[in-house]
Amino acid sequence: MIDHISVGVIDLDRSAKFYEATLSALGLARLVTRPRTVGFGKAYPEFWINLREGMPRVLPESGVHICLRAKTISEVDAFHAAAVAAGGASDGAPGIRPHDRVRYYAAFVTDPDGNRIEAVTFPSE
Repeated sequence: MIDHISVGVIDLDRSAKFYEATLSALGLARLVTRPRTVGFGKAYPEFWINLREGMPRVLPESGVHICLRAKTISEVDAFHAAAVAAGGASDGAPGIRPHDRVRYYAAFVTDPDGNRIEAVTFPSE
């Protein structure tokens, strides 16, 4: 249903480095680099960062977050570790999240601009 998503960033170079490290854990790579935008994906850009000079830091109470699918629990763990090592902050350590309809394993991080990003997988056991 969704073809691609984008987030605003204050410092394109800093954010590109952050997302290169973080998204590589999920098999995404930098595919497009333009003066004000960078696109990441597997076969085509699915996740974009766009320079928004003067943008204030995204507030935690905005409620907005983006969730990316991981293939395995280890990908979720690697996503979280890479994000924190690259200058992001943990907003929910990797782990099972019990839910009334489905059991899932996820981790939440915030990027250097406050964008909340999640990685999720649905283990069979």
